[in-house]
This record gives sequence, structure tokens and C-alpha cells, in this order.
Amino acid sequence: MTYRFEKASILVVDDMLPMLSLVASLLRIFGFKDVYTAHDAEEGFEQFCAHTPDVVLTDWMMGETDGNQLIHKIRQEPLSPNRFVPIIMMSGYSHRAKVEMSRDNGVTEFLVKPFTANDLYSRLEKIIEKPRQFVDADEFFGPDRRRKKPASYQGPFRRDEELASDSDKAENKESAELLRNLRRDTIEKIGK
Repeated sequence: MTYRFEKASILVVDDMLPMLSLVASLLRIFGFKDVYTAHDAEEGFEQFCAHTPDVVLTDWMMGETDGNQLIHKIRQEPLSPNRFVPIIMMSGYSHRAKVEMSRDNGVTEFLVKPFTANDLYSRLEKIIEKPRQFVDADEFFGPDRRRKKPASYQGPFRRDEELASDSDKAENKESAELLRNLRRDTIEKIGK
């Protein structure tokens, strides 16, 4: 599907000028008229507060403050004008731990460098087509980190154990009984 982005604004934050220029050019080709840019996270937060863009696209590794710190400021700072803004993290690091760290900081989508114009467009498409609910918990504020919906939800319970079939429950009960007996027998042998 083709989207019309001319009424949307976007902020791009990257400390590498060629990458910043390339991404901004791609976004203009996609139809964005208001493309704001910043060279580091501090300037990025200033631009974010000044323009309140509809989307933020930030690099991970930058000077003294990185993309995750920018995300934290956007999501947690009282001065943030829009804590709910969709944020796409760009990074050359695709290791699962890095992706999870960004997710846990409140990123909406993750884009691995190098990427194609198609990859960037698909992340923008996901933000539009599959918006995620926000979670406000003690130590987290951001898009719901769970992506998969339970395949066979059967009622008010949400845990796998609670959704187990009757035969599974009987097996689990038998296993628990066997373990209790084994522990009791072991304690009795050790005690003698």
C-alpha cells in the first residue's frame, strides 16, 4: 500500500552526516515534507521538543549520548511533548540482546543497518498498520513489548499452564506426586 506522508513530520537523528543525508533524502522521496535532522541525541531531543514530529528515527551509536538515551528522554522526561511518538531505532548491531535492550527502552521498531529503502518503508508501514498499545509500568513506559498473540486463547487465563489440556494437567499432577515421593524417600535414606 502506498501512503501519503506529506502531512506527517519526522525527526532523523544520526551522527554520521552521509547516513543522515541519505535517510532524509529517502524520507523526502517517500513524501515527507517536514524532515528534521539532528547530529546527536541532545540536539535530537531539542528538535523533538521544538517540532513534536510524528515519528522519530534514531541511530543507536552516537557521541556521548546514544539513541537509547534519546528514547529514554522521549519516553520518561516531563518536558517531552509526546511520550507516545513511534520511534524507529537504526543500528548496525542486530544481536538479540541489543534489540531487546532497545525494546525495553521503549523503541517501536528496529531497523538493522545496512538497510534498503524497502526496509525503511516497511517499518513506517508497520507503525501505521500495526500500532501497539502503550504500557505504563513501574520501570517501563513504551509500546507493548509482546508481539505474538496467543494462538488458542480459551478464556480469562493467560498462562500456558492454565491453558493445558486435562490429560496434560493429569500428567503434571502425576509428575508432581512422583517428585514428592522421590524427595521423601531420599530424605528418609539420608536420615538413616
